[in-house]
Parts: sequence; C-alpha cells; structure tokens
Amino acid sequence: MQIARVALDVPLRRFFDYRVPEGERMSVADIGCRVRVPFGQRHKIGILVELATDTDIPLAQLKPIESILRELPPLPAAWFRLTKFCAAYYHAPLGQVMLSTLPAGLRALAPPKPRPLRQRIVDVPAQPAPLLTCEQEAVLTSIAAGNARAYLLHGVTGSGKTEVYLRLIERCLAVGQQSLLLVPEINLTPQLEARVTARFPNAGLVSLHSELGEAARSRNWRAALTGEARIVLGTRLAVFTPLPELGLIIVDEEHDSSFKQQDGIRYSARDLAVFRAHDSGILIVLGSATPSLESWANAQGVDGSGRYRLLSLRERAFAGACLPLLRCIDTRFDKLQDGLSGALLLAIEQRLVRAEQSLVFLNRRGYAPVLACAACGWTSHCHRCAANLVLHLADRCLRCHHCGFEARVPKLCPTCGNQDLSAFGRGTQRIEAVLAERFPQARILRVDRDSARSRKQWEVLLARIHGGEADILVGTQMLAKGHDFPKLTLVGAIAPDAALFAADWRAPERLFAQLMQVAGRAGRADRPGEVLLQTQFPEHPLYAALIRHDYPAFAAMQLKERQQAGFPPYAHQAMLRAESPRMADALGFLASARAQPVSDEDLQVIFYDPVPMRLSRRASLERAQLLVESPSRRALQRFLAHWVTQLEAIRAPSRLRWHLEVDPLEF
Repeated sequence: MQIARVALDVPLRRFFDYRVPEGERMSVADIGCRVRVPFGQRHKIGILVELATDTDIPLAQLKPIESILRELPPLPAAWFRLTKFCAAYYHAPLGQVMLSTLPAGLRALAPPKPRPLRQRIVDVPAQPAPLLTCEQEAVLTSIAAGNARAYLLHGVTGSGKTEVYLRLIERCLAVGQQSLLLVPEINLTPQLEARVTARFPNAGLVSLHSELGEAARSRNWRAALTGEARIVLGTRLAVFTPLPELGLIIVDEEHDSSFKQQDGIRYSARDLAVFRAHDSGILIVLGSATPSLESWANAQGVDGSGRYRLLSLRERAFAGACLPLLRCIDTRFDKLQDGLSGALLLAIEQRLVRAEQSLVFLNRRGYAPVLACAACGWTSHCHRCAANLVLHLADRCLRCHHCGFEARVPKLCPTCGNQDLSAFGRGTQRIEAVLAERFPQARILRVDRDSARSRKQWEVLLARIHGGEADILVGTQMLAKGHDFPKLTLVGAIAPDAALFAADWRAPERLFAQLMQVAGRAGRADRPGEVLLQTQFPEHPLYAALIRHDYPAFAAMQLKERQQAGFPPYAHQAMLRAESPRMADALGFLASARAQPVSDEDLQVIFYDPVPMRLSRRASLERAQLLVESPSRRALQRFLAHWVTQLEAIRAPSRLRWHLEVDPLEF
C-alpha cells in the first residue's frame, strides 16, 4: 500500500499520512503536487511531500486522498529547500510555511478557473538601452568576471542602479533563465514595472503583490511556475515564487524594513533571497543607497573576504546631474512659523518663481498627533491602545494609527465641556493647510497613505506629479525612495530630530536612510538640487555625514558603537512576545518561558527580563516581550529549536497568544 505524506496549513510541526486510493498510482514525479484530503470534519488542500510504504498510524484509520491536482507542474525541489530552511530558521510549522506561500486561489477547495497569461500586444519595439556610465560598466564587468555569487551594490541616489539591474536581467534572458526582482513596497512597482516592460516587452513580465486580485495573483504565479513568465517583479512574499529556471535575484532597496514580515511567519525576504541564491548557486545583487548595517558588515573584509562582494556607484548617471547640496537650518535661531522655517519658505518661493517643484517631507500623516483640552488636560487617547488618536481634519475624525479605531471630532471637551480644544503637533494635512495659506497661487499635492490608499490612487498621484500638475508636494516616506521627478529641485525635511535620541538603537540607521533617500529626490536631472534639514542639533555627527553624502563613514561609526554595545550584527537575537487581555498573564507566560531549564550547551544564550512592549496595549490586548541573545547564531538556533517545544507545553490562559521572532527589527 502506498502512503502519501502531506503538508497541511495547520499549527502542528508534522506531516499527515494518507493512503493512496485503490486504482491510483503515484510516483515521485507527483511530489510537489497539491492534493485534496479530508481533515477532521473538513476538507483541505495540501502538498504531497513524500511517498512511503509504512506509517505509524493503523492502516484501518488511514483516510484516503480524495484527489490529486495535477493541472500544474509539481513544486520544484529548490522551493522545498527554501520553505524547509524558512521553517527551520524562523521556527514555524513547515506545513504552514509551505501553504502560506501559495496564492489563496490555489489553496481553495473550489479554485477559480485558470486563465492563460494575457500577453501584451507590442506595437512598438523594445526601448533601446541608454549608454552606460564608466562606473556602471565597471560594475557589470566585475560581476561578469568575478567568481562571487552575492554582491552588495552601493549606489548613491540617481546613480543608475536600475540600469545595472536591467542589464543583468538582459543577460539572463539571453541564456534562457528567469529573473526575480524584489522591491519593498507596492508603491515602487508601477514605475519599475513600466520601465522593465518598456525594455523587455516580450519577456512575459508578471507582478506579484498584495494589491493584485486573487485571480490575477494565481495567474501570474502559475506563469512563473510553468516558465511562461521570464521576469517576476514582486514584494516580499514573491521570494517564495517557484521559478524552475531561475538565474538571478535582485533585491532593490535591500535595507528597507518592509522586507521583514511583521505578522504570521515573521521572515525576512531579503535574507531568504540570499539563502535561495546560495542554495541554487545563482547570482544575487542587493542594491541600496543606504545598505543595512548587517549587509554592510557582510561586505567588509580584507581583500574582499566578506560574505558579499561590495560594488559602488558614486556619481549620478544623468549627464550633468550632481548630488544635491544639503544644509542644516538651525531652528534655535531661525524660528519656525507653523512648523516651517523662514529659510525653507524662502526656498519654496524661489522654486515657484522658477517653475520648479518642491517637496516638504514629514513622516507623520494626519493633521495633528493629538487633540487636547488646555483647561482640564484631556487628550484624545485611544481606549484600545496605549496611544493617542490622531486628528484627521480632512475626514473630520480622530483615528488610531495602530488599531484603526475611529471617532468623531468632539465639539467640546468630553471631560469638562470646554469648547476650546487645541490640536498639538503637526502632520502632513496641517502642513498642507499652512502652505496653502502661505502660497495661495501654488498647486499643492499631499501624498501619504490617506491620499493614496490604493495602487490606482497612487498611480493617479504619480501621473499628476510627472505631468507638472503640482508645484509643492507634501509627503511621507511614500515619496522618499525609488521615484524620479525631473522638476523637483528642493526637499525640506521637517521635525527629524526625534529619532536622534529614541530608545530604539536602530533609530539612527533608519533616520539616516530615510533622509538620504528623500534627499535623493532632488536634482536628479539637469537642474541642481538642494535639501534643507530643519534641526536643533546641526552639529550632530549623523547630519554631518548626511551633508557629505558619506554613508561609509556613518556606517563605520554605527558599527563601532554596536560592536562596543554588543548589538547586532555582533550579536544574534530572538524576541518572544505575548499578548493577553491582562498584562499579568502576558508577563507570567514570559516568566515561565524564561524559567525553562537550559542545557550546558546553551550557556552562551542570555535572557533579559520580561517587560511590557513600548506600545504596551494594542487593540485591547496587553503586550509584553522577552529578549534572548547570543554571540553565536548557531548556538541561538540550537537553543531555540528545543525552547519552542518547551513553550508549546506551557499551560497558558486561553486568550493569551505568543509568537517567536528571530532577528527582530522592532523593540
């Protein structure tokens, strides 16, 4: 009797045995096919992972497979190795990892009827490739001639990293290989998708991201699996896309935290991409103007002995374009007018006269962070979270940016009845209003997650910007990276100082990357760019490195501090988090987890005390965390493997939920 071992999307760390029905014969060629099986009182779609001749289950109790879904090629062996590594490294049930990577339509009992990939009809020839700069030529020559398989491409903003990507994709297409291009956010895909399509109109480009409908996602995923699609452009989940002839992986903006999944299976798509390339022996390029410090450290070494080979693009690619001039505006002396300095207002006015575009950058949406009563001290606090409700004047509501709760703006103080409520602080909506009053003749366009809630809205905003329908842009980090606006010559960054002294030791790295990226939007064509940073600390070393466009110096400074403090990448961490209606229950579970016996082999593992999370209450749940650390990644992984088993055996309150995150980014 043939026994089929099946992976299912259930929170159990095992596979499930079924018997192959009489009259059906399965072979190793079926491994990787989807199957429909009974599971309890329900039915599920699973993946065949193994064929066996024996089982620990009594044969009389074995249920038969109901159907074998062979309309698609089996999932390839490289995909199995990738999902197994993901499950092992992040300590997640393998069945959940495998099934969660499939489009929802392929996990459904009644999947939609498959349709072929719609090919674009080309009326125009492929867009010719531009001439390469000397630096681009040198980078491509190094990749072609070198024996390294992993490269870190550090290129200043506007240096032509995308053109390097396109030339590498062109090489893959020429030898019949597929390419996978990963980007951190959906907002970066329209412009990049258009550019790749223009260069390779007949290559069968498909996109994979969460904005796609299920039918389109399933169709594009199928095209990748069958080899019909030769280029896949996607966000983090696309790292799992089965590509039988994969020859190249590119991770653009590799430093971006969006590559880290923050719920469910908390994996890093960038790190999985590195494993996938190494496992398959193919080329991977990680690109960024501000690489993550972990990647930068991996690229350091004597005579190129680091894990990655470092390549650099130090000049902008557009003829005549140069890096923008950065200048700090000392707000201790240049007093702010509704959050804007006189120097910034004057610079905006000069751009309006010259018919150039300006960008005012503030990474805080809404009108004001809090609404308050000066008479009694009432504030617009979210009753579900340890946070304030943000005033969104355009929608006439108070909104929590953590749990999504909304309330109407009160006409008077709910506590004392005072009618004079005040909005404290500034968000993009308030800056937009201030600029509209100051420059009534200017066309002002606000770009944040309130004005661009869908990809369609985002594309409309991009078209307006490129069409010259906006003089002043007010935006958040949505505008900070990957966009090319030829008329934009001024960037003003307001209120960046808070991150300089944040409790999170990663905050300076994030701030430098954010400011360097947004500064890179200015002066990308033939007009010089200028960036004004409003700060009370103009002498801070971070701003000094920014002004010099000196990422290597900033990275060296940060890595030295981290090495002295014993922070990653010089230590390896895992975070156990628990949430419950009662904080005492969450902390009690973490204390029990900390008290589990540790073997002599695990003495390198360090436990910190269980503490409430920085946002201690979210969506009516109290949250706490326990940090575990080791100087050895191998020692930490060995410990976590048996610690997870101990955690699952702890009797916890019924409404308590916990999860383990390896290599956490948020603290």
